[in-house]
Amino acid sequence: MASSEHLKALLRSHIKGDDAHFLSVAMQLAAHEAKQGHGKLAEDLRALIDSAKKNRMPLNSPVPIGQPRGELGNLLSAVLPRTRFSEMILDEATHNRLARIINEQRNFEKIRAHGLSPRRKLLLVGPPGTGKTMTASALAGELGIPLYAVRLDSLITKFMGETASKLRQIFDAIRDTRGIYFFDEFDAIGSQRSLANDVGEIRRVLNSFLQMIEQDQSNSLIIAATNHPEILDYALFRRFDDVIEYGLPNQEQTKAALKSRLVNYSKSIRSWEKLCKIAEGLSYAELARAADDAIKDAIINDRLQVDIKDVEKHLEERKAFHGRQRS
Repeated sequence: MASSEHLKALLRSHIKGDDAHFLSVAMQLAAHEAKQGHGKLAEDLRALIDSAKKNRMPLNSPVPIGQPRGELGNLLSAVLPRTRFSEMILDEATHNRLARIINEQRNFEKIRAHGLSPRRKLLLVGPPGTGKTMTASALAGELGIPLYAVRLDSLITKFMGETASKLRQIFDAIRDTRGIYFFDEFDAIGSQRSLANDVGEIRRVLNSFLQMIEQDQSNSLIIAATNHPEILDYALFRRFDDVIEYGLPNQEQTKAALKSRLVNYSKSIRSWEKLCKIAEGLSYAELARAADDAIKDAIINDRLQVDIKDVEKHLEERKAFHGRQRS
């Protein structure tokens, strides 16, 4: 009959909702029974396992989206993005790291069957508008799973213990419904516990988050993003499988971003280098907005092409606004 270790492993897998590990242990149990001379039982077990594998939904298949209900509906907003990484302009190192995450997620069951875990807890850091939010959307789009954005305004309250209770609800959803759970502006709950202006409630929330993310063994991805990594608590960094840094685009990336945005309106533009020089210091989001404003000018004035002077004007406006924000 089954060993006590097999039975305990099966029960642990069931409690965690880890189907891949459950079936892996079941196969080990079938092999154990075969060695004990229980051929008919081993054969029946293998048949049941094969049937279960055929009938269940693979982890890399599209997940139906369901809007969170009740109190959870105030904490999470759900979308099923169609964004792809081909739409993003990434440096080679960042592209390779994200491609590795996608590859591990698409081979989730194979990795779990060997007792290992794919990367699924990510911390994205960098200035605003550099692609952190779009990365969460692209990961969801590539994997065909929902993106659940955590509403920090609903999560964080002034009442003692209430925020931690709501955080527990989010982690229960992470366990029960596979998806990407996105904590934007993560420094709101992840700031250093020793900061002088910190309050006791936020420290308790951070401690709760540290415990919950440490214990989480779900099939979901947890992504946190911040513009201020320097104020994050040091204990957070080791809880994430990967910390990915985003920066402002260089000249080549700026040119690619503008060309991509203006692709149908840019035949008259010759001096891309001049535009790149003007755009120095702007984020991808600011480049996109400036290009869109130039396109709108052309549409309003019944022009089929964007004039380089319009692009220059909107880039300079963005740069002036950017400068005021920094001062």
